[in-house]
Amino acid sequence: MPSFQFELRCQERGEGRVAGIDEAGRGPLAGPVYAAAAVIDRARATRQLLKLIDDSKKLSHERREEAYGAMIASGAVQFAIAEASVEEIDRINILQATFLAMRRAVQALPEPPVVALVDGNRVPPGLGCRAETIVGGDAHSYSIAAASILAKVARDRHMDTLAAAFPGYGWERNRGYGSAQHLEALKQLGPTPHHRMSFAPLRAM
Repeated sequence: MPSFQFELRCQERGEGRVAGIDEAGRGPLAGPVYAAAAVIDRARATRQLLKLIDDSKKLSHERREEAYGAMIASGAVQFAIAEASVEEIDRINILQATFLAMRRAVQALPEPPVVALVDGNRVPPGLGCRAETIVGGDAHSYSIAAASILAKVARDRHMDTLAAAFPGYGWERNRGYGSAQHLEALKQLGPTPHHRMSFAPLRAM
């Protein structure tokens, strides 16, 4: 379960405003990559709210939606969500596009953080604040777990919208990942403007 151990460690060093950063959608063949930055006010975060916040990959769709709504309603989580487009992914590669989305999320926060806790083992360049990486951070830090939920829910909702506009690929279920249905649809229907043409299964097309 997540905790505030990393946030408290930063604050003990005098770094008062700590943001968690995570992404959603690095691996799919279609759709943008999303990132979120989240700052939790521990004084306002109830035990009930914190029980809902966990690594988004461990939560069902319904639990993620519940946590997403609870964070917004609580007023205890200040956050921003950003994306990098398919065109940007194809132009600068998925890693750099993920970093771009993370920078945009941090820059969109109402107040800049003093330090950012980033899920993974790479620090996005140009964040504008000190950063620490935490491998598996969404399972260890409440701030990163909150960001993981926010990014995942926002991206899933976007893929639902794209699925309605481009039926047949199953994006409402596979979220753009290379499932058997998605790959078969690519053979039958071809790629859409929302496919990442720089990714291996699509380059041949």
